[in-house]
Amino acid sequence: MTRKISVLVGSLRGGSIARKIAQNILKMFPEGYEATIVEIRDLPLYDFDYDDPAVDKATPKEYTEFRETIKASDGVFFVTPENNRTIPACLKNAIDIGSKPNSDVAWKNKVVGIVSHSVGRMGGYSSQKNLKLALSYFDVTIPGQPEIFLGQSPTLLDEEGAFNTERTQDFVQDYVTRFCKLIEKAEGCCK
Repeated sequence: MTRKISVLVGSLRGGSIARKIAQNILKMFPEGYEATIVEIRDLPLYDFDYDDPAVDKATPKEYTEFRETIKASDGVFFVTPENNRTIPACLKNAIDIGSKPNSDVAWKNKVVGIVSHSVGRMGGYSSQKNLKLALSYFDVTIPGQPEIFLGQSPTLLDEEGAFNTERTQDFVQDYVTRFCKLIEKAEGCCK
């Protein structure tokens, strides 16, 4: 059995630090896991008219494909920068799209991992807290302490975009391992 992990990157820029961190994380999953970055760049802005049965407005295929991908995932892993002390708009849009229709929420009861970063010392603290707040409505399970706030993130990567210290590598690996254990625990509860 292969467990599918959807990784959402909260930056649309191809060479972003968040994407480089996500690329490191993809390699940390153990055998039996398939972690893939799910692109959110082309998701249309959320509009409830698409989901309102009283309005004749066809749901974009991008919404349907995204929702189905998230629902089919065994876990969702977010890697996000902090934009203006909150989560990037593209990530909030993805959360809103996955939150509808009310009868079939894609995020419901998912195991979620979050790594935030910033060029400053706080490591994206505000973005992570706001992301957790947005996801709390859906009964997600998130690994506890220690949380991952990667401060001064540009200094943590080498020229190829890999983590440049064993300490950072081990710290993030521990979080990924705990995330996977939560998925396995959730499976055991649902048998």
